Amino acid sequence: MAKNKKLTDYREEIEQCVMCGTCRAHCPVFGAERKEGTVARGKIALAQALLDGDVGLEEKFLLDMSQCLLCGSCHAQCPNKVPTEEIVAATRREIAQQKGLSTFGKGVTTVLKNQGLMKTLAKGGNALSAVLFKQLPDDSGLKLRFPAPFISRDRTLPGLADKPFRDRHPEFIAGDKDQPTIAFFTGCAINYMYPEIGEAMLKTLQFLGVNIWIPKEQGCCGLPAVSAGDGATVEELADRNRAALSGRPVDWIVTACASCNAGLGEIYAQLGDDFTELTGKVKDIFVFLVEQGFADKLAELPTTAEKVRVTYHDPCHLRTQGITKEPRQILAALPQIEYVEMEDAGTCCGMGGTYSVYHYDTSKKIGAKKAGHIDESGASLVATDCPGCIMQLQDSINHAGGGQKAVHILDLVAACLP
Repeated sequence: MAKNKKLTDYREEIEQCVMCGTCRAHCPVFGAERKEGTVARGKIALAQALLDGDVGLEEKFLLDMSQCLLCGSCHAQCPNKVPTEEIVAATRREIAQQKGLSTFGKGVTTVLKNQGLMKTLAKGGNALSAVLFKQLPDDSGLKLRFPAPFISRDRTLPGLADKPFRDRHPEFIAGDKDQPTIAFFTGCAINYMYPEIGEAMLKTLQFLGVNIWIPKEQGCCGLPAVSAGDGATVEELADRNRAALSGRPVDWIVTACASCNAGLGEIYAQLGDDFTELTGKVKDIFVFLVEQGFADKLAELPTTAEKVRVTYHDPCHLRTQGITKEPRQILAALPQIEYVEMEDAGTCCGMGGTYSVYHYDTSKKIGAKKAGHIDESGASLVATDCPGCIMQLQDSINHAGGGQKAVHILDLVAACLP
């Protein structure tokens, strides 16, 4: 049975924080707001005070604990490797246990647990999109016409798919017998908002002759529930996905979403030994492609006379796992691409799942910096490996008045394949 760690389980890690302030230089929220409560050492001090009974769940405490993207940037740079993102997530679970979930949190987790409801809402949203949204130029997204709960009218969003990705394909697509069999964990965004990424994934894997299983019973990885503090929903979704992904023997469970990769590979690893087999098979698509020698195969394709300048944004959920080289290897090998590195490619874009809903103004400030770096790179496309980052990057570019487009690397890969 899956089980989240409690805040009390992190007392030893909390005591490892020496309040040195190294985290201040790497926290995107602190960089935008310059408030001590938003930085890692401030949250660690608050978690310690809550454990010791020195503070209660006052409004300021709740606000400071909500001001975290769970991006892991502080942990990556911390001399003592204090897992602040885990401690904050545990604190949010403690808050939810004592005070209950917020209205938005309840809504999010209710939908996450019910795939039928999610599908119904997606279809309804797509049917009403002409009424609810106005289309922006150059297919850059949709903007709300009318006020909607929790969503800023200032925000641009992708459209919803006419038909979810998993409903478009059979559950198993046979490849070559001598090639590996993989389970494709699509996640919510690819299934409902960016099915073209899923199509690009299939085309890429079929080019290699891979056997592809797309489990119909898979659901959300649970990361939004982690952010909301709903530990019970995280556990329920983890158990469901473990059951769904055990329905057929596979060599790897491959993701094309950094957040799903972290959810299955890292969050589930914290839930107990029952998930060891699953987490050991989770692999990002670009790690998988590099291991399959795909970069060499791309190098054999004919180059184009005119190349598109592309830069890369590191999703936090890959960067903190050390997955940085492989996406760049694939990008650099694409025959139609001129790859350029941008400044601070590894800094958070400001999405953070539900964070960008609760704190959209701060999210925009963080995203504005990223949009500036994209513009300075001279690239017309910014590629990444996370649908959530694509959404945030495009919104930030639109606010900056830029003409660049955010895409998934797989979109570019599929475009060059025969």
